[in-house]
Amino acid sequence: MKKDDYDRDVYRSLAMITQFGINMIVPILLSSAIGLFLDKKLGTGYLVILMFFVGALAGFRNIYRLSKKIFSDPGKTRREKERQKRRDQNAGEETDRMV
Repeated sequence: MKKDDYDRDVYRSLAMITQFGINMIVPILLSSAIGLFLDKKLGTGYLVILMFFVGALAGFRNIYRLSKKIFSDPGKTRREKERQKRRDQNAGEETDRMV
């Protein structure tokens, strides 16, 4: 593996980790802020807790969907798919030469 390929894989991994964090934190913060706003408006004290859990569930759902999308085809990275495609094309060309 070349250094450029290694660096690219590291950056992709860091981007994916960052995306997981953002997909978890944003719904929690937004939902908690809405709960806090509603608590102040309505004079209650429990909506911030309820909305925090709603945000956490939304965050877990986001991470689940993102993970499912990323790992839908395990063991096959884009680079491996491109290599397989080239092998298939080369095999087709060799078959055409034989005929």
